[in-house]
Amino acid sequence: MLAGFGFLIRRPSLWPLAILPALIAIVCLAGGVLLAIYSVGWIENAILPAGSRLTTLSFLLTITMYIGTIVAGLVLGLAVALLLSAPALEALSSRVDAMVRGGAVDHSRGWKWEMAQAFRGTVYFLVAAPGVLLLTLIPVIGPPLAILWGSYALAFQQTDAALSRRGLTFAERRAWHAFWKLECMGFGAAGLITLVVPFANFLVGPALAVGGTLLVLELEDQLIPPDVAATKADPI
Repeated sequence: MLAGFGFLIRRPSLWPLAILPALIAIVCLAGGVLLAIYSVGWIENAILPAGSRLTTLSFLLTITMYIGTIVAGLVLGLAVALLLSAPALEALSSRVDAMVRGGAVDHSRGWKWEMAQAFRGTVYFLVAAPGVLLLTLIPVIGPPLAILWGSYALAFQQTDAALSRRGLTFAERRAWHAFWKLECMGFGAAGLITLVVPFANFLVGPALAVGGTLLVLELEDQLIPPDVAATKADPI
């Protein structure tokens, strides 16, 4: 995730592609927080009826409910932002791919198929938002489980463009994430943490797109035999 921010900041040529997703992210994240604030009272009444005694369990439920509602609102706002800015983020990811590899990478079945695969991944992340909320309502173990689930869904969505360009189907992308589970979870967790960092969260959309592409490239290089990698690095 930090690599995505650094790569983006050091290359002004990418900024025009990042402006629209950043603006959309600002609006959607703010909308997600407002929705969470207006929803928290209704959720509290549904879980803790009026007049209930203040016990340790009710206190834990209240804390986790407030945290879960805010986090779910942010995740939902990010999911909507990624969905609305999908074409711009895909173009940004493709540009990063070409810059690192020295040329365009496209082994997919055409841009329509690639966009359909990216849309499917975004919807997958959008559906994850209610799951984050439900998990955070479980005292003690709920928030960590919600972070793990949200991290996986976010990493899945943000590597979709790069993996689709390599011709991987939805099932093959799931197998890819299962193979690189720890790396993907770490990337996704960093993305979720960025949501609560002031100002950094404004650039979370384009930074995730760049970071997800760099993650695919880095892990792809790890599968290249050392002699081939050396040849690529130094053709002489």
